[in-house]
Amino acid sequence: MPTYEYICENCSHHLEKFQMMSAKPIKKCPECGKMKLKRLMGTGAGIIFKGPGFYETDYRSESYNKGKEASKAAESNKDTTSKAKKKETKTKPKEKVKTAS
Repeated sequence: MPTYEYICENCSHHLEKFQMMSAKPIKKCPECGKMKLKRLMGTGAGIIFKGPGFYETDYRSESYNKGKEASKAAESNKDTTSKAKKKETKTKPKEKVKTAS
């Protein structure tokens, strides 16, 4: 739930209210009691979700990232070797069968 800022147009009282986004703006000023309270546009806040249940891969440790890079390099070498073997098996010449004439 966000915190909204309000200011009274009558007495200039400034306050913050923790409300649900679906809640209607409050109108009555707690200082003067007039219905002149106006919700201000806030600047917002940057939110970072850390911890279990959020994007775990966004906050991996350096050691994890180094291990991941090493495994990618090993796998690319493995792919290159397997592709070379496949090419060898495909390029073997076929034996010609002699027919009796």
